[in-house]
Amino acid sequence: MGRMKRKVSFRRIADSALASAEMIVQRWLPDGRREGREWVAINPTRSDGKKGSFKINLQTGCWSDFATGSAGGDIVSLAAYLHNLKQGEAAIRVAAMLGIDPYE
Repeated sequence: MGRMKRKVSFRRIADSALASAEMIVQRWLPDGRREGREWVAINPTRSDGKKGSFKINLQTGCWSDFATGSAGGDIVSLAAYLHNLKQGEAAIRVAAMLGIDPYE
């Protein structure tokens, strides 16, 4: 019998990341600033000259680059986007940053 593949706990990781959203986005997007419920930053994945089109909602984790249409629903998908990772790899990286077990 082969080894069973452990299942990544995406929801738990995303929920934990949301509780620390501002700390996380400050680390990943240090050029940004808080504007109400959002973190507004320059998108490091493209030639972005000024802040304003790349926003992360700190209460929901939803994010969007209004200039390109790129968007996601949580901090894990933001990690995947910013660091060019698959969702599972991004979830494991976020869990490690938060000091939590990534598996169910």
